[in-house]
Amino acid sequence: MLRTIRLRLTLSHLAVIVLAMVLSGLLLLSFLERYFLQAAEESLAAQARITTQALLPGAIVEGPSLETEPEEPLWAPAINAVQQQRVSNLALQAQNVAVPTPEPAPADGELDLSFLADASLQLSSQLETRIRILDAGGVVQVDSQSEGQGADLRNDPLVRQALAGEYASSNDRAMHVAMPATVDGRLVGVVYLSQPLDDLTAVIADLRSRWLLATGIALLLSGAAGLLLSGAIARPVRRLTAAAGRVAEGQLDQQVPVSSQDELGRLSQAFNEMVARLRAARQMQTDFVANVSHELRTPLTALKGTVETLRDGAVDDRQVRDRFLETVESETDRLIRLVNDLLTLSRADSGALDLRPEATDLVALVRATVERLGPQAERRKVALQVDARPDCPLAWADPDRLQQVLVNLLDNAIKYARPGSTVTAVCTLASEPAVGGEPERQALVQVQDEGPGIPAEKLSRIGQRFYRADQARSREDGGSGLGLAIARALVQAHGGRLWVESEEGVGTVVSFTLPALGPAH
Repeated sequence: MLRTIRLRLTLSHLAVIVLAMVLSGLLLLSFLERYFLQAAEESLAAQARITTQALLPGAIVEGPSLETEPEEPLWAPAINAVQQQRVSNLALQAQNVAVPTPEPAPADGELDLSFLADASLQLSSQLETRIRILDAGGVVQVDSQSEGQGADLRNDPLVRQALAGEYASSNDRAMHVAMPATVDGRLVGVVYLSQPLDDLTAVIADLRSRWLLATGIALLLSGAAGLLLSGAIARPVRRLTAAAGRVAEGQLDQQVPVSSQDELGRLSQAFNEMVARLRAARQMQTDFVANVSHELRTPLTALKGTVETLRDGAVDDRQVRDRFLETVESETDRLIRLVNDLLTLSRADSGALDLRPEATDLVALVRATVERLGPQAERRKVALQVDARPDCPLAWADPDRLQQVLVNLLDNAIKYARPGSTVTAVCTLASEPAVGGEPERQALVQVQDEGPGIPAEKLSRIGQRFYRADQARSREDGGSGLGLAIARALVQAHGGRLWVESEEGVGTVVSFTLPALGPAH
C-alpha cells in the first residue's frame, strides 16, 4: 500500500486541500451563523424599542445597545450597518390605542396596562415578527398575532428573567427576545418579541451545499494538479532508480538528463558525476593492475633468466656467477621497494597509515636528508643546498614519514637535474587561508631543480600512479612513477597539501605545506 512516491505525494496533496477546505468552510459557516443570529437579535431589540416608544411613552426597555461596545467582536461594524438600515426602515402602526395621560405610578402598585387590550399592532417592514406586551404580572396584554392575548407567561424562562429586570434572549427554531420595560426605574411590563429563523436556516443550508460543491470541485482540480506535480517529481526519480540499477550491474556508461536546477536536478547532476568518478576509478584500477603487472614482470623476467643461466652451467664460472647474483640482488631490492611503495599507498588510501607525529624541526630534517643524498648528487654532478629561512617553524609530523617524502622529492630532482645545476631545498613560513577564512600558520617546504621542466600538457598528470613524464628514461633512471604519489599521500595524511609547478626549460618546484607549531628557535 502506498508503495509509489507518486501516490503518496498525490494523497498528501489532497489531504492538505481537504483539511484547508474543511477548516475554512467550518470557520466561515460558523461566523456567518453567528453573524445572522446576532443581527436577528439586534433587529428584535430595535423593534422592541420602537414598540415601547409607541405604546408606552416614557418607558425604557433594558437590552443590548445598537451602538458598538468596546469589547464587541470584529464583525460588529457589519452588524451595526445592517441594523441601522433595518431600524431606519421600521415603523409601527398601532390602532385602537388610547394612551392615557402620563401620571406618576403609585409607589406600591403596578402601572395599569389594560388600556392596551384593544390595541392592534403592525410593523411597516415586511418582517415576520410577533410582538407581545406583558404586564408586570406576566399576562399578555397585546399580541400582534391576536392569538395569546390574556395568556399568563410567568413560567416562560425568558419572561421570568425579564420580570426579574434582566434582558433575556434565546434561539432554536426562532429568535426570542424578552426585554423589561421600566418607568422611573420601576418595572411596568415586558416586551416579548419572536421571529422565525427559517430564512437564516435556508441561507446557511444553501451556503453549506455550495461549500460542499466547491470542496468537491477543488478536490478534483487539486487531484489532477497533484497527479501532474507528483508525476513531474516521480519521473526523474524513476529514471535515477533505473540508472542506479544498471550501474549496480556494472554498466558505468549511464547518464540521466538534468532538466531542472532544483533538488532533483542537482541530484541528477550528482548522480552523473558519481558515475563519471566510478568510471575513472575503474579505469584507474585497470591501469593500476596493468602497471603493477608490468612493473613486476620486468624484474621477475630478469630473475628467471638469471636463474636459468646459472642452472645451465654459469654457476661454475665464479666471475659470471657473482655478476648474476648481483643482478638477482638488485632485482630483488627493486621488487621489495615496489611492494613497499604499493603497501604505503594502500594504507594511505584506507587511512591506515601508522603515523607517530611529534614536534619536528624541519630545518634539521631537511639538512639530514640532503646529507644522506649527497653521494648520489655527486655522482650525477648536481649540487645540493639548503635555504633555511629564519622564520621556518616547527611542524607536527612523523619524522620518518616526512623524511620519506623529502627523499622521494630530492631523489626525483637529482635524477632530472642537468649536470652542473643546483637542487635547492627551501624551508620557510607560509600563510594560507584556512576553511573559516582566517590565516593559518603553515610550514612550507620546497624542492627546486634546474632540470628540463615538465610540458604544460603533462603537468596535470604528474603525481598519478605509475605515470612518468619522460617515458624514454629507464626505470632505473626514472623510477616506477610512484614516488610523487606516495609523497602526496603522506603529506595529505599529515593534514597538508602538495603541488607541482614547472616551466619547460627552466625547472620544476615541488612544494608542500604542513601545520606549523611555532618558531624553531
